[in-house]
Amino acid sequence: MTKWFRRYIIGAFTAIFILSLFAVGCSNNSGADKVRVAEVTRSIFYAPQYVAIEKGFFEEEGIEIELTTTWGGDKTMTALLSDGADIALVGSETSIYVYAQGTNDPVINFAQLTQTDGTFLVAREKPETFSWEQLKGSTFLGQRKGGMPQMAGEFALKQHGINPHEDMNMIQNVDYANIPNAFASGTGDYVQLFEPTASLFEIEGVGHIVASFGKESGKIPYTTFMTKESFLKDNKDVVERFTRALYKAQQWVDSHSAKEIATVIQPYFKDTPIDLIETVTDRYKSQHSFATNPILDVEEWNNLQTIMNEAGELPQEVKHDVLVNTEIAESVAK
Repeated sequence: MTKWFRRYIIGAFTAIFILSLFAVGCSNNSGADKVRVAEVTRSIFYAPQYVAIEKGFFEEEGIEIELTTTWGGDKTMTALLSDGADIALVGSETSIYVYAQGTNDPVINFAQLTQTDGTFLVAREKPETFSWEQLKGSTFLGQRKGGMPQMAGEFALKQHGINPHEDMNMIQNVDYANIPNAFASGTGDYVQLFEPTASLFEIEGVGHIVASFGKESGKIPYTTFMTKESFLKDNKDVVERFTRALYKAQQWVDSHSAKEIATVIQPYFKDTPIDLIETVTDRYKSQHSFATNPILDVEEWNNLQTIMNEAGELPQEVKHDVLVNTEIAESVAK
């Protein structure tokens, strides 16, 4: 059992005592169903979610979203397992970690939001031409061990003949929120970063984007909406309406320009210039990071487990139909 795996379980039981428990799927004075969503981080990578809120797609389905940013996969899953959230937006690998522990109320993936890795390789010095061989012998500031960003990153490195734990000095002991500051203060020759930080560093001259891990690692259920099996059973209608609203947003994002999308989601990134939001959105659209429908298919699920296994983080193989419900997504996408 990995340390990452144990953290989910310890955190979940601790949270039962420290988090306030709320009624799920409750109605407010307007008659709408309030749904508490815990997102793993605040990111332009999740543009369709913010579009669904801002364009009123959830409201059209009789849902009021209470959105909380939980800053980390372990914290997000803790909120869901302890009934501090109804739905979690987080990497699908977390549902496998929980299932492998033997829970009697597994976490079910029901709607996919992003279908590629969302991180970029940022070099401190801009090379005249980039090749992956340049990373050998370097100091690499990576993401947290056992998390999807790190596993997808290691998978991409191996695809280019680089053993991340032998061919470079891999740093993995920096907290997720502090990775950008660590690189900006001089730690590492390369760093794996989400947007808009990667582009912001490029603008400020702190580093230079040289590759996309999303392009290198292929299609995977990188970020999905999930809920406990018990919540899905008791609130199937709510989950179906939630998924329908998401699908409307996915179709809207797919058919509109990066500039239009940036304008809609700007309220969620008040400290980020609108032109930078547009640049980042365009980058994600061009590499097809935003899923155009909520269906998490078998091939993507198997790719996820291949990447986890390559990283030595797959506690057990889990069949697609055990932790993925495609019935709702397929129904709303018809």
